[in-house]
Amino acid sequence: MKKNIKTTEAIFPMPVLMIATFNEDNTVDVMNAAWGTMLDRDMVILNLTETHKTVKNIKERKAFTISLADSKHVKEADYFGMTSGNTTPDKFAKSGLTYTKSELVDAPIINEFPICMECTFIEYQNGEYGCGVIGKIVNVSAEESIMTNNNVDINLLDAIAFDPYTHGYYKVNTKVGNAFKDGLSLKK
Repeated sequence: MKKNIKTTEAIFPMPVLMIATFNEDNTVDVMNAAWGTMLDRDMVILNLTETHKTVKNIKERKAFTISLADSKHVKEADYFGMTSGNTTPDKFAKSGLTYTKSELVDAPIINEFPICMECTFIEYQNGEYGCGVIGKIVNVSAEESIMTNNNVDINLLDAIAFDPYTHGYYKVNTKVGNAFKDGLSLKK
């Protein structure tokens, strides 16, 4: 029997996305965002309010990067979620991480995170049901160390997911089935 619980944040897993931008003084800003997903094959959507320093930077610079957080950097990923760029402008420097400027968009690529999507800003949607930042992915780069046969290997990526029930981070790295194949036996 199911029991009603007091939460509406009930989707698990939620991604742990590191959204990186440049500030107006060209320093790096990174925030942790769990409220984001693919909008289309080459578009992302981030449910972020305009009060975030990162959103202000995205709108100003017309670009951002998204890295998937991994278990090796859970401390830094959590720090980026707990600390606001509005009140701690040097939070990236305090993290000890490093970056490389993207050659394709006006945004930083965080070197320590193994996979990164470089995005151009499309639009910001607000209003009662506005969904925030929409961006177009112009490039995806991945460390060779997380690839098998020229594809990202989730077991090697060691990505983490956010659990809204307990506020925990969990590794996402065990394959349990084959998409578009395992269900075929039920189509008979």
